[in-house]
Amino acid sequence: MISKNSLLPSTVRTLVCVFALHASTSWLHGATEKHPTDTDATRLFVKTEAMIPMRDGVKLHTEIFVPKKSPVPLPFIFTRTPYGITDEKGHNGYFEGLFKELIDEGYIFVFQDIRGRYHSEGQFVMFRPPRSKNEKIDEGTDTYDTIDWLLKNVANNNGRVGILGISYGGWLTTMAILEPHPALKAASEQASPADQFLGDDFHHNGAFRLSYGVEYAAMMETSRTNFHFSFDVRDTFEWYLRLGALSNVNEKYLHGKIPTWNDFVQHPNYDEFWQRQAVWPYLVKPVVPNLNVAGWWDQEDFYGPVKIYETFQKNDTQHLNHLVSGPWNHGGWSRGAGHSLGKIDFGSDTATYFREKIQAPWFAYWLKDKGPLNQPEALVFQTGSNKWASYDEWPPRRNIRDRKLYFHPGGRLLFDPPEADSDDQFDSYVSDPAHPVPYRHRPIQPTYPEGGWPTWLVEDQRFVHLRPDVLSWETEVLKEPITVTGRIVAHLFASTSGTDSDWIAKLIDVYPETNEKDPDMGGYQLMIADEVLRGRFRDSFSEPKPVAANQVVEYAIDLHTNDHAFLPGHRIMVQVQSTWFPVIDRNPQKYVDNIYMAKGADYQEATQRVYRSKQYASYVAVPVAAQ
Repeated sequence: MISKNSLLPSTVRTLVCVFALHASTSWLHGATEKHPTDTDATRLFVKTEAMIPMRDGVKLHTEIFVPKKSPVPLPFIFTRTPYGITDEKGHNGYFEGLFKELIDEGYIFVFQDIRGRYHSEGQFVMFRPPRSKNEKIDEGTDTYDTIDWLLKNVANNNGRVGILGISYGGWLTTMAILEPHPALKAASEQASPADQFLGDDFHHNGAFRLSYGVEYAAMMETSRTNFHFSFDVRDTFEWYLRLGALSNVNEKYLHGKIPTWNDFVQHPNYDEFWQRQAVWPYLVKPVVPNLNVAGWWDQEDFYGPVKIYETFQKNDTQHLNHLVSGPWNHGGWSRGAGHSLGKIDFGSDTATYFREKIQAPWFAYWLKDKGPLNQPEALVFQTGSNKWASYDEWPPRRNIRDRKLYFHPGGRLLFDPPEADSDDQFDSYVSDPAHPVPYRHRPIQPTYPEGGWPTWLVEDQRFVHLRPDVLSWETEVLKEPITVTGRIVAHLFASTSGTDSDWIAKLIDVYPETNEKDPDMGGYQLMIADEVLRGRFRDSFSEPKPVAANQVVEYAIDLHTNDHAFLPGHRIMVQVQSTWFPVIDRNPQKYVDNIYMAKGADYQEATQRVYRSKQYASYVAVPVAAQ
């Protein structure tokens, strides 16, 4: 009898020596899969499967659900995915998730496997960039060709199409509106990556997202279907630590067989490869109404939708570009009630509200002339105060005062700048790559399909507070609310004894020690904004350079936009550290031209100093809204 593993590519057989692989077809990676009821799928709809030809002859597997009873022609709701539109039993998971609230309105639903994935023909290319003059196809042309086929071959349609998707599906939605089909009348880009080097899945400010990059690349490129693997240890923190230098990934396991990993190795800087793959340079002027959707605690793609919104906004003369951001993790608005995330309660069903009051009216207005459209320019959920807030621009400027929270001796955080100006005004720690700071509570389970990955950004940060390699500063107990609305930036004046370094900054809401309603939340440290900056890229992501050892350098770390009210009785905290493992690979702390080729001997301890003097006043810039 032939073993299943013997039929896999050689790289997968190598992985099997270390991992046990399990097939999965979750339509949104990281989401809990749900199946439609017989009532939804069979009583209300007629399902048709088609292999739709593209302009180059490749055929894409597509499922079409047409309502059985409709007195009028209907528009299409279309989504494309690399994760498989049906599972091994033929269940389509969209009806009970993303599209549940759209069924009653009346649409023809269309789902498609993109080329090279699951039942579609062709070659899969991870985040295939928009075509050049010498190329025939990209994801945008595949969308265009599919829409053209649907209009001609599906009866009783009204000639209008709406497209939406989350994560990779959000990126596919963005590709569809670059050169849209004339029938494409509405879109909702949701959690789309915008730049895989600067801020989304694979890198943040050039720092490689190790555990995500390894596991996602293996999941997508070992076969035409998804593979999730279980490690041979319960705590992946230990597995990645044993892995050692990044050069060991290909040397010991992948052997050059995973294309995306090879791209990581061959393009360690922000070169033409990453710049061409990034979507935001192609966004000139919106011509299709687009609802951009983001989650404050999106563990994969918060940077993307806000970047897409901000880029389109520069030329949005027709007011087609809108933003919604809420208290969600990756895709959290598409499933469940959204009343809470982890231990954080928001006081209302925020996800249900989005699907019923925002998403459904959006498509009804543009595709069925049902309205009016009451969508503000930016609608965001203000956490802390737990209320929806509307703005006429994002980030807002009206009634906003830019303030600075300065680091002071004794771990104090004040709006007043430091006055002392001596060489000993700093806090320091030793960053040791052999003993990195974990990014979430151990044991750290694999990224997919289950485990703590979806909620790690709302974990209580006390598990690293007061570690010798984590610095903390906090305010006194607040007597009045401080609402931070807009862009948050950490400015660190810091030195390292090495020649390269990572700097991680976190803005944290510290809850009161006493909480009568929920004692477990007493003293909780909730991360509100966070980011990493790789020191070599402090001046240029395309042309890295060593850091001068033991010299003070200013690092500006964009913590992105937010809307959060720090309430009376709470404190504001800032934490700084240099490792965040294994979500971020360990910086050797010795400059090497290509970190992916670094050897074990390149990794060294470094003494880190964060200054808080009059001359070198480290601070976090916060936009404070008028009360």
